Amino acid sequence: MRILYIDIDTLRPDHMGCYGYHRGTSPNIDAVAKEGVRFEKCYVADAPCLPSRSSLFSGRFGIHTGCVNHGGINADPRPEGITRGMENSGNFINFPHVLSRKGFRTVSVSPFAERHSSWWFYAGFNEVYNTDKRGGERADEIFAPAKEWLDKNAHTDNWFLHVNMWDPHTPYNRVPEKYGNPFKDSPAPSWLTEDMIKQQYNSYGPYSAQDLPSENSNPRIPRSISSREDFKKWIDQYDIGISYADHYAGKILEILKEKNVLDDTLIMISSDHGENHGELNIYGDHQTADHITSRVPFILKYPKMLKPRVDKGLHYQTDIAASVLEICGCEVPGLWDGKSFWAQLKDNKEYSRGFIVVSQCAWSCQRSVVFNDWILIKTYDTGLKNFPELMLFDLENDPHETNNLAAGKPAVVKEGLALLEKWVKEMMSAPGTAPGAKDPLFEVIEEGGPYHSRTMFQRYCERLRKTGRAQFAEKLERLKGKP
Repeated sequence: MRILYIDIDTLRPDHMGCYGYHRGTSPNIDAVAKEGVRFEKCYVADAPCLPSRSSLFSGRFGIHTGCVNHGGINADPRPEGITRGMENSGNFINFPHVLSRKGFRTVSVSPFAERHSSWWFYAGFNEVYNTDKRGGERADEIFAPAKEWLDKNAHTDNWFLHVNMWDPHTPYNRVPEKYGNPFKDSPAPSWLTEDMIKQQYNSYGPYSAQDLPSENSNPRIPRSISSREDFKKWIDQYDIGISYADHYAGKILEILKEKNVLDDTLIMISSDHGENHGELNIYGDHQTADHITSRVPFILKYPKMLKPRVDKGLHYQTDIAASVLEICGCEVPGLWDGKSFWAQLKDNKEYSRGFIVVSQCAWSCQRSVVFNDWILIKTYDTGLKNFPELMLFDLENDPHETNNLAAGKPAVVKEGLALLEKWVKEMMSAPGTAPGAKDPLFEVIEEGGPYHSRTMFQRYCERLRKTGRAQFAEKLERLKGKP
C-alpha cells in the first residue's frame, strides 16, 4: 500500500472549488475530491501551525501534549516521563512512527521542523528532505525533491510520502510574477461590504484592516484594506498561492499516474489551519479558534476501499489520521485522542462527533465549541484584539462570523459553556494525564500570554498612537489582554 499526504499550509476549504468557491483555484484537488471522500466539517484540535501539526501527527490534543504555543514552555511537547524506556512507549508514538513499525517507508519533504524548531516532528520518518527556507519555499521548490523521490520509488510498495507546500501562507511573495493572475477578471467574495471594511479600518488589532502584516513585500498587494478594491487585490494573491500549490499537486499526481500506481495509492489532502481574510477583522493570518482558522479541508481517495461522497459528519483532523491507520492495518495507540471511524467509513456510513473543542494559544488564548450549527468562542486573552469574552455565531447562515449572537441567545451560550466545561474536565482526568498537570492554556496566560501578541505588545501600542488611535492603545494597556 502507498500513501501520499499533500499538506498545503494555510489552506481554507471555502476557497477551493470542491467546497463551493466561485473561483477555479484548485482544479487538480477538485478532481481528487470528485473521486474520493470530501469531509465537510473537519476541524483541527489546536491552531495554528505548530500546535496543529503536533496534534495531527501525535494523535493527541494540545491539552494533553502541552504543545499549544509558538514560543515559551508550551512550544514543545511534554516529555513522556518515567514510563519512557529506550524508546517512547507505544501510547506515545506518532503517526509516521506507527506506519514505520508496520513496514512503511516514511518520507517527509518539508521545512516545518526547522521553521518551528519542532525536531520531534522527525520522529518516525525514515527519510527527511528539509528544503531549507523555513516555510518560504515555492511549490516548485518542494516539488523537485518529491519528484526525485517518486521517480526512484513510486513503483515500490508500502511507503508514506508527506509533501508540504506553503504558497497560500503570507507573505504573498512566493509565486513567480510570470505565473500571472488567473483571477484578475473574477470578483472577490461578496460577503465583505464597504461598510464592514470601514468599521474594521477604524478599529484595531494586529493584522486588522489598517495593520496588515508588515512582512509582505509583494508590490501587488495593498498596505491596508480600506475598500472593496483593496480587498480584491489582497484576496487575489491568496488565491494565486492556492492555485500555484494546486498546480504542483497536479504534477505529483501525474507522476503516480505515469507510474501506474495512482489508483493503488491512498491520497490524503489537507492543511494545518485555515486563514482569516476579513473575518473578525483579521487579514492574512490564523490568530483565533474561530471557524475560519480552525476548519480545514480533508480529502481521502482510495478507489480500492472508499466510494466517492461528501461526509458531513463533525470530525477532528486527528480522527481521520486514526482512521487512515486502521485502513493500513495499524493499531491506533491507546492514548490517542483521535478516534478511528473506519468501520463507518468503509461501509459508506456517516460518523460524527457530538461536538468538538478547538484551542488557540499562539496569538490569542481562546477555546471554541462547535455544536449543531453553532460555534461559541470563549476568549481568555484577546491577543491585542477587540474581542468580547463570548462570541456566538450561526455557521449555517453566517459562516464569516459577522453577527455575534451571544447576547441574544443565552440558552445556546449556556449549552456551549456546559459542553466546554465537560470537555476540559474529561481531558484533564483522561488516562495518561500526569497527576497535578496544568491546563496548558493557563500556563500560557501565566507565562505572560500568547507568544506573538506578548512579544509585539509595546510595538503595537506605539503604532496605534502613531496612527491616531491612542484610545485603543490605552485600552490595551488597561486590560492587559483581558476581553
